[in-house]
Amino acid sequence: MLLFGDEGQERLKKAHIFIAGAGGLGSHISLYLAVAGIGTLTMVDKDVVDQSNLNRQILHYDRDIGRRKTESAEEKLRAANPDITVRVIDATIEASNAHALVGNADGIVDAMDNYPTRYLLNDVAIEKNIPLFHGGIRGFYGQATTIIPKKTACLRCIFPHAPPKEVFPVVGVTPGFIGMVQATEVLKYLLGSGELLANRLFIWDGLQAHAEEIALERNPHCTACGDTHNTKRK
Repeated sequence: MLLFGDEGQERLKKAHIFIAGAGGLGSHISLYLAVAGIGTLTMVDKDVVDQSNLNRQILHYDRDIGRRKTESAEEKLRAANPDITVRVIDATIEASNAHALVGNADGIVDAMDNYPTRYLLNDVAIEKNIPLFHGGIRGFYGQATTIIPKKTACLRCIFPHAPPKEVFPVVGVTPGFIGMVQATEVLKYLLGSGELLANRLFIWDGLQAHAEEIALERNPHCTACGDTHNTKRK
């Protein structure tokens, strides 16, 4: 209240944020948003908790091994803040259901680990004209940006082609750091405060404790958000 004021806290209470993924990034982001007082959190994931997850997925404990991540996440988030609404959906995000899953959310948090799903979320954000808060992690490295449809570069502008699919290790502190950045972006957007990571790709090198950013620019010929593409779609 001292930081946001009554009006700001009320904005957070009325907000609905969709979180794609209950893993490393999703664990940290959802906890920070829950305790900040975001009124409704919807989280989608299809996996079960595995022992190899526990170093980075702080919503899940050893006792949760074998449980659905959504079930485990709902329990922890409700315990963290019983005054908010937590909706969990045990599903795989696909082209056939992505639009319906996001529903009437005010923003989408990308806490995924694969680009095909990220591109789907990017398309939904553009169609619904709501922000996409992107984050990605690998080892000690991470990245984040905030995508505002029609105003900033979208995910396809930044990454026209998905990198090859691979299994990569992640140390738990990296999703913690990038998750904090993404959660901060969500709060700033809802409160109308500060300067968003709009048209800026934040890059974190944990090994060097060094951060930098790359300036981005919307591609008018982008296959997802470009002017030509949107005209054809209309």
